[in-house]
Amino acid sequence: MARQSPIHAAAGDSPAVRRQDPPLYEARLWPNRSLSSRGFRWVMGGAAAMMALPFIPLAGTPVAAGLAPFALGALALLWLMIRRNYRDGRLTETLRLWPELIEVERREPDGRVLRWSANPYWVKLRLHPEGRPENYLTLEGGGRVIELGGFLSPEERVALAAQIEDALARARRAQPR
Repeated sequence: MARQSPIHAAAGDSPAVRRQDPPLYEARLWPNRSLSSRGFRWVMGGAAAMMALPFIPLAGTPVAAGLAPFALGALALLWLMIRRNYRDGRLTETLRLWPELIEVERREPDGRVLRWSANPYWVKLRLHPEGRPENYLTLEGGGRVIELGGFLSPEERVALAAQIEDALARARRAQPR
């Protein structure tokens, strides 16, 4: 969460966890998973086949034996990097909104759960079109600023901002006076 305060770790139960009524708005966000497990097998098989092609004319020579550890190392590194990407893809953010409470729960790939909550009447949603990254989306309230959907594309963040802004307006109208 560059340039902004991180979501704080929960010291106890979240106020929203104790709520019995359903939220007015709920959004669950996660990174795009463009490579399925079947696709992973195809990528690894294709990479192994492409790396094996140069070994065909060298079969049985000392050169093949010298190059084999490097080819196997490259395949192992590819496998590790794709697996790391899958692990990082376990990141999720859940935004829930009630008339008197907004909560963001972020589940990190390592299992940590970070929470932020505030009164939606005072929350400010900001979309920074000129920021880095493009269309940087933040929520400000309860004395903190958090990033929301940093792993989404700029277009997805714009659409999310419109949905949240609409939901915040509904929550403010429904909030008891």
